[in-house]
Amino acid sequence: MNRIGFILSSLLVALALASSMLFVVDQRQFGVVFALGQIKTVITEPGLNFKLPPPFQNVSYIDKRLLTLESTDTEPTLTAEKQRVVIDWYVRWRISDPSAYIRNVGLDERAGALQLNRVVRNSFQQEVNKRTVSELLSTRREDLMNDVKREVLAAVRGAEKPWGMDVVDVRITRVDYAETITKSVYDRMEAERKRVANELRSTGAAEGEKIRADADRQREVIVAEAYRKAQEVKGQGDAEAARAYAEAFGRDPAFAQFYRSLEAYKASFAGKSDVMVVDPSSDFFKAMRSSTVQGGGK
Repeated sequence: MNRIGFILSSLLVALALASSMLFVVDQRQFGVVFALGQIKTVITEPGLNFKLPPPFQNVSYIDKRLLTLESTDTEPTLTAEKQRVVIDWYVRWRISDPSAYIRNVGLDERAGALQLNRVVRNSFQQEVNKRTVSELLSTRREDLMNDVKREVLAAVRGAEKPWGMDVVDVRITRVDYAETITKSVYDRMEAERKRVANELRSTGAAEGEKIRADADRQREVIVAEAYRKAQEVKGQGDAEAARAYAEAFGRDPAFAQFYRSLEAYKASFAGKSDVMVVDPSSDFFKAMRSSTVQGGGK
């Protein structure tokens, strides 16, 4: 039993020792083997590799893929005409020499991104100071990006302490005025639009008043003309009616007198509640008492 336990313990120790001596390098990484804190070897090809167990040798991994660094600084930069602009940019870079990178930059990608961000920001400030806003917004923007890339490459490939990295591309994503200037521009634009709107409203109100005045004048003319024509027609009708009445009444004066009396009676008793106090012996009821009407009717 003790022998079996010893064998099992030995196997476990051997497996633990083997696992500490074997490591796998991914195709997306560099494998860097350290021996007592010093770089022993750099493995660039993926696969299974062998090293001495800790603490004699250790291994760390560094990303070998193409990395992206984006700007996070919102501090304005002065152009050649002293305009304050904010530039957003990004950089595509990769680690090309793990040994030089670890010695001069750091053990991970974050250290390289921090130092690269500082260099790129300073390069942009220097190049933007040489150019106007129109040049930053025109086709010469490509020249600016190429100049910045050249300066950054010169910095990371320094002869004394190269950083062990390669900058593939530098691009500008946005060029804009500083927030204070942008607000001032927007305020001026808003004021100008309000001025134009007020001017248009005033012009429209004046045109409206002019149109309404002309319409009122035309309405008065039309109404007056219509009233004149109506009065002419009415006068002609009244004259024709008077002529017809005179002709009809001239044929039988007694009937005409009777007809007028009936019209007077009708007008006097227009409402059911009307009350009239009249002397029965007055001439108003003469037509009702007279028998001459009947005789005249015969």
